Amino acid sequence: MYRLTKPKKDLKGVIRLTASKSESNRALIIQALSQTPIQLNNLAEAKDTQTLINILQQDKINFKEGVQYDVGPAGTTMRFLTAYFATKPGTRILTGSERMKQRPIKPLVDVLNQLGAEITYLEKEGFPPLKIKGKILTRNEAEIDGSMSSQFTTALLLISPQLFNGLVLRFKGEVTSPAYIKMTLKMMEHFNVNGIWEGDTITVSNQQYKTDDGQAYTIEADWSAASYWYSMAAMASDVDLRIMGLNNNSLQGDSIIKDLYTLFGVKTEFVEGGIHLTKSKPVVQAFGFDFSDCPDIAQTVAVTAAGLRIPILLNGLHTLKIKETDRISALIAELNKFGIDAHETFPNTIEIKEYRSPSIQPQFFVHTYDDHRMAMCFAPLAMVYDNIIIEHPEVVDKSYPGFWEDLRKLKFVVEKMDLSAKYK
Repeated sequence: MYRLTKPKKDLKGVIRLTASKSESNRALIIQALSQTPIQLNNLAEAKDTQTLINILQQDKINFKEGVQYDVGPAGTTMRFLTAYFATKPGTRILTGSERMKQRPIKPLVDVLNQLGAEITYLEKEGFPPLKIKGKILTRNEAEIDGSMSSQFTTALLLISPQLFNGLVLRFKGEVTSPAYIKMTLKMMEHFNVNGIWEGDTITVSNQQYKTDDGQAYTIEADWSAASYWYSMAAMASDVDLRIMGLNNNSLQGDSIIKDLYTLFGVKTEFVEGGIHLTKSKPVVQAFGFDFSDCPDIAQTVAVTAAGLRIPILLNGLHTLKIKETDRISALIAELNKFGIDAHETFPNTIEIKEYRSPSIQPQFFVHTYDDHRMAMCFAPLAMVYDNIIIEHPEVVDKSYPGFWEDLRKLKFVVEKMDLSAKYK
């Protein structure tokens, strides 16, 4: 456990932000599929990305028929590799953590099997672990439920130019998180693969990934990781913070955070190499937003509003239930520990109407549910409450391994505690 305190409630300094896990993982699959060398710079140090790197390297160097790969809790890695291995000759077993075995993968498997893949479930129907017998996929038309995770669509798009006849993918229902799909198409375009998205259909012909003149691709810093610093800035007394590695023309949908936080009194200026955050006057007394296009920042915004004691109504949260934990239930449970009456008033919606007087406690214990975002989204409350206790702080390794050290750089006190201290 870590105890967090911030004796002085300002936020001043420079942070060199971790690279984007989402962008890194897409680039790694593109690199693996390319027939010509692709150099990638500034890959994420996130555990999920390192897992993907290791499995791709092992498979390239030392593949054995029937080999088993364990992705742990890495959902993106599981989905991307399921599609990738479906196109590679040989049989592989793909498994993961106990939580991963509870996260659905049937929509992706169904489409791959429609295209001619041979994927079977080894335990519970519709969930990992999977037995994947790779082959050349010659069918090119499929249909997918657009309301499910955009990672299913991205996994299919990444392999689409390598399919014998390309891919014509039609969506059923409303498409969730289209920004992530657009990000995938933009990255593919950078590597000379063009797709067309018209109406409910994306079409990609048989093409080859390649770079122009061997130019390296540099991964941008992670805007979802930046959201935690925006949250701290919103609750700080004074802000003079530079966050390096972020671009004004970002491919990441989570870059909308810079616009949302103007409402909470955080001003963003793009400077050479990154952004400069300062305080401005908050302009909202209540806040509502649909996070269908950027679900990874929903928890952070909810905690920010709670710290500022602003009534909120957040919807478009349906994908949060199938993440590392049920993030809606987890968020509500932990906010209630701070005397905040958060409710799921409608399906996939979080609402806070009123705030009770803050309870005076010597310390607040935040359970992280094996979820990196639960740990990081609650850490900014150290700007408001003394002695925030984060259980299992190591979960941040999944996406932002240097998070606690970066807090120390900005004068947060991060102290390791004995687990038994909770029960004294």
